[in-house]
Amino acid sequence: MVQVLMQMGLLILFGAVWRTLRPGGLDAGTTRHVLTTLVFNLLLPALVLTVLWDARLGLDSVKLSLYGAAIVFIGAGVAWLMGRAGRIQRHRLGAAMLGIAFANITYMGLPLLEHLYGPRARAIVVHLDVFAGMPLVLTFGLLIARQHGTPPRGEGSLLRPLLVNPPIWAGIAALALNLSGIRQPAGLQHFLEPLADAVAPLMLIAVGLSLQWQAWRRANLPLGLAVMVAKMIVMPLLGLGLAWLLGFRGETLTALVLEAGMPCMLFGVVYCDRYRLDSGFYAMTVLLTALSATLTLPFWHRWVGSLPA
Repeated sequence: MVQVLMQMGLLILFGAVWRTLRPGGLDAGTTRHVLTTLVFNLLLPALVLTVLWDARLGLDSVKLSLYGAAIVFIGAGVAWLMGRAGRIQRHRLGAAMLGIAFANITYMGLPLLEHLYGPRARAIVVHLDVFAGMPLVLTFGLLIARQHGTPPRGEGSLLRPLLVNPPIWAGIAALALNLSGIRQPAGLQHFLEPLADAVAPLMLIAVGLSLQWQAWRRANLPLGLAVMVAKMIVMPLLGLGLAWLLGFRGETLTALVLEAGMPCMLFGVVYCDRYRLDSGFYAMTVLLTALSATLTLPFWHRWVGSLPA
């Protein structure tokens, strides 16, 4: 596990160093935007098609999607309780809710689980993200940002982000092909596989490009540490209980707990900027949870992996 995190850390470090060196004159924001746009519009849909087209669909598929959705709502509830207890300012509470509710399921979760469990881990990530996390980010996450921030003028419908979402459409197409019994042509599979394999390393570099060291502020530290504890300790514990109740055991149980304990999602920064939430605070929570993950994820992997099947 430590070796896997070190390998991932090198790619994240490469992205972080890019912010300072700016090879070819390309700044971190532009480079990250290019990478994430490529991943979102081409590589991730290829991964979704590859995984779901020939996947075995059944009750576990439904339970994985339910788990992914439940973790989001539980996380939002934990943040809401923190807000009630601490009387947190609205724009900062919205950032905290986004940070605790939405984990970095794909950008960090996919590379880690793929290193630990091989290609079969892709199905877990796709179910959690495409059929739970991503639709909720674009609906429930947007509602959180609107409720706690200031919506820009002339904003469109909530449904539009779902209608122009290549990974979700790829998931729908893959499910239709799967259920119709059409087998994936070997030639197409050979074309999609290299695209799918490129998702993990590019996403890790994007994580490094997104780290904002200047976001470290002493005033943000107390609540930032509280969010870190909630995200990296409380959420995996709650995720463990939920996954156990749903009947998951063994490597799948461990993988689900690890996903519940992933750092804050990067996309939250976009919502914070757009809706005038506390962007500096959110960036700090991303950094704190990413750093603490080097300690917490190995612990959860070792401890949950030792539980009886």
